[in-house]
Amino acid sequence: MFRGRFFLIFLLIFVSFLLVPFVTHNTFYIRIATEALMWIGLAITWDVLAGYTGYLNFGHGAFFGIGAYTTAILMSKIHMAFIPSALMGGVLAGVVALIVGFPTLRLYGAYFAIATWALGRAIQQLALVMNITGGPDGMRLPVFLNPSFFFYTMLILVGGIFLLLWFFLEKAPFGLKLKAIREDESGAMAIGINPSWMKVRALILSAIPAGLIGGVYAYWITYINPASVLGDIVTDQAVVMTLVGGLGTLIGPAIGAVLIYAFKTYFWAYLSQYQVLYLVILGAAIAVIVVFFPDGLWGTITSRQEGKKALKKGLTLKRKDMKDSGK
Repeated sequence: MFRGRFFLIFLLIFVSFLLVPFVTHNTFYIRIATEALMWIGLAITWDVLAGYTGYLNFGHGAFFGIGAYTTAILMSKIHMAFIPSALMGGVLAGVVALIVGFPTLRLYGAYFAIATWALGRAIQQLALVMNITGGPDGMRLPVFLNPSFFFYTMLILVGGIFLLLWFFLEKAPFGLKLKAIREDESGAMAIGINPSWMKVRALILSAIPAGLIGGVYAYWITYINPASVLGDIVTDQAVVMTLVGGLGTLIGPAIGAVLIYAFKTYFWAYLSQYQVLYLVILGAAIAVIVVFFPDGLWGTITSRQEGKKALKKGLTLKRKDMKDSGK
């Protein structure tokens, strides 16, 4: 029942996005929808490690940047086509995740968070000093001015990522093992789960899609530099969006991404002269979420619904017991 309802909701949302270019031919709105999809993808991929294993990855933007730069280098230097270039970007992001995963995922808590942040900064510095990346001047990609193409490419990519992650994290044993590690890593090890290997696999599962999204973004935006695709802002926004929506779910980060991006877009479109006010409002909103809604918006809604169901079930059982005792 739940599975059928889930796919119905997913199909309705997917079809709604499909109709965007038909509803409006305004390039600005199509661009907004494309970037909103990109942030949904980055938020749900960041949540793979943070929400399902409890490890906060502050270097997630590095995989996005690796995908972007790989695509840019292959297309501009070797003249490779876009799709194989983007695929190579995702593969390279996964390889980097495999290499750095084993040493970093042996760390815990703040140590792991600092290590991943340092990874992102290190890759950014490499991009700044290497000639092949264009250094601080960045790189230009072949120009392809077709907003609908990038919109549908991002839609299909993010939709596929969402379904793939939903299967692995919510339906397959892989997700249950990650949750076991999150709740009690020692206990998970005691029942035969290898936490180190499972966490590395989770990191790879989050890195490859992020690299693919970075490749699409690079071709779409036509110009990248270390600040735009490897800066802290990429990871920071994904973190905030996930916290607002709710950790450990896929729908939560998607909701948070839409809300935060919509607020950001509206504010900078109409109130750009109040830059300080933007930070104040965003900071206050994050503080309210953390204090009053620690499970995020979606987590709070679902937990309340589950509580009501449990209460209703308990009252029903109590009435039944009273009737049985009366007999």
